[in-house]
Amino acid sequence: MYAVIVTGGKQYKVSEGEVLDVEKLENAAGDVVTFKPIMCSRDGQSVIGAPEVEGASVTAEVVKQGRGDKILVFKYKAKKNYRKRQGHRQPFTQIKITKIAF
Repeated sequence: MYAVIVTGGKQYKVSEGEVLDVEKLENAAGDVVTFKPIMCSRDGQSVIGAPEVEGASVTAEVVKQGRGDKILVFKYKAKKNYRKRQGHRQPFTQIKITKIAF
C-alpha cells in the first residue's frame, strides 16, 4: 500500500515505515504530522482525489530537523575581474511514515 502526499510544493510517493527528507516543517522532533494524500493505492486499486482522497490520511512522525550538505554558488564573468562565491545549506525535516489510513 502506498500514497502520494504533497508537502513543500513537492509530491512524494510514501509507504509505511519509510523515512524521507522533506522541505522544512515547523514541528519539533517527536511531533506527529498528518498529511492529506492526493492518491492512494491498495491491492492494485488506485484512488485519485480531487484534490484529496476523501477519508484518507497519512500519519508521520518527525524524526529530526537538519540542514543539507553545503553547495557552492560561484558567479564569474570573463575578462571583467568579477568573481562571487556564496554557500548555501538547505534546511530539511526528516519524517517517518507510521500509518496510511484508507
